[in-house]
Formats: sequence, C-alpha cells, structure tokens
Amino acid sequence: MINLGQNNNLEVARLVDFGAYLTDGEGNDVLLPSRYIAAPVQIGQKVDVFVYKDNEGRPVATTETPLARVGEFAFLKVSEVNSIGAFLDWGLMKELLVPYREQKAKMREGGVYLVYVYLDHTTQRIVASAKIEKFIGNIVPRYRVGAHVKALVFQQAEGLGYRVIVDNLHYGMIYESELCAPLELQQTLDAYVRRVRPDGKIDLTLAGAARTREAGIADQLLAVLKASPEGAVAVCDKSTPEEIYEMFKCSKKDFKKALGHLYRERMVEMTHCGIRLVRPSVDGR
Repeated sequence: MINLGQNNNLEVARLVDFGAYLTDGEGNDVLLPSRYIAAPVQIGQKVDVFVYKDNEGRPVATTETPLARVGEFAFLKVSEVNSIGAFLDWGLMKELLVPYREQKAKMREGGVYLVYVYLDHTTQRIVASAKIEKFIGNIVPRYRVGAHVKALVFQQAEGLGYRVIVDNLHYGMIYESELCAPLELQQTLDAYVRRVRPDGKIDLTLAGAARTREAGIADQLLAVLKASPEGAVAVCDKSTPEEIYEMFKCSKKDFKKALGHLYRERMVEMTHCGIRLVRPSVDGR
C-alpha cells in the first residue's frame, strides 16, 4: 500500500526516460520523476520517498522532505492567496492549499500560520487547516510519567509558561518553573511527561527521566496523603526500603528525593512517626 502524505519505502519496478516507477509490491505504482533521482537507481532497489499528488491529481513521489506530513502540525508561510484559498510553502514544488473554509481568519501572503496537514477523503488531496482545535485532544493520552515526547511550542501563557502540542495529538503545558530560559515559539522540543491531567492535557518538563520519576513519586505521595483521613502516613525517610516499596513501589533513594522536593516546597512536614500533609490555614497563609 502506498500512503499519501507519508514517507514510503518502495521498490524500483521499471526505468523510463523521465524517471522510475516505484511499486509497493501489491500492484500499486507511482512515478519518481528524474529530477528527484540524484544517483542512478536499479530495478529492485528500495527507495525512501514522500508521496503526494501533482497538479493533475496524480500520485507522484519525491526524495525531497516536506516541512510537515499528513497528521502533523507545523508553522508554514503563505506564498500566495487566490480565489481557492491560501497556498503554503511546505518545502515541495507543489504548494499546500488551505481552503477558505479551513481558515480561522483570512490568511495573508507572507504570513506564517500554525496549520494541521491532513488528507481530504472526499478529494483524496493533501490539504491543511488552521482550525487546529479540531485535530487536538481527540484521543485519550496513554503516557507514563517520564515518557519521552515531542512538543511543538505554539503559544505563550503569560505568567504560566508555554502551551505546546504533544506528539501531534494532545495539548500540553511547560511551566516557567521548569525553565532556565524563555522558549521560542514555533520550536519543537524533546520533553518528558510530568503528569497527565484529568482533562487529558499534559504537563511536561524539559528535564530527563530521573526528574520526571521524582515528580511522579511526589505526586503519588501527595495523593496518598490526601486520601488519608488524617493527611498523614507512617512512612518517612527513616523507614526501611521494604516499607517504602510496599506503599509507593519505588526505591528508598527515589522516595527520599521526592520527599525532599515536597518538603522544600512546604507541602509536607515531618512528624516523629511519619510525614503529614501541610494544610493551608483559613486565611491562606
């Protein structure tokens, strides 16, 4: 099967004067024009190509790399606007259309916009939409704390941090407290899951897995304390590794790191027989 809007690893089936026909081995062929063949190819050779449709609506292969594939978000620049819609430069000879119905506000030539690239199942053409909210948060996130993700920074939340798109699927947030320096809009970052919120949005950190593991254990410790009628548990940094593992399923070393974090944040306090949740006073102090 040849997937439109994606990279395909296809086999050279036959050579012609104007290029090479590639096959998926299931009877589907696509032309790779000679202008995209930098070095001679042989019949039977595998070639990695991106497949889209040309101006006549025919599938065509290219060895060029687009700025975004089907199912991905990207910031792209408008190169032309006409009666059909706005055309974006996405790194290929044929530009990417954003129909007027898929624009939040009328796009302007030279402007850079966040769009989602998708396959229009009616026309079988690759198009883009600026109505990004239709394509985010439609799948329940299934991440463990510390999972590595890709985060596209798309908006700054004043006083909070930066809103991001996680793995082209979910809304996420990187808080200012996690950062040593400001982030740049439009950049894609390696990040790690700190917490998946009940609303499906994801809190991220740029620190590695060790810090996210600590944050996950800290969240688990807080949950146990909050679930306790007294807001306390009879486990502390002096407890045995076995006692700690039985309650939190983690090592004593990781537990002490998480506990130290909560103590510094004044969220817990030590007692003679364990730890206790610090509850805010009535006047908020």
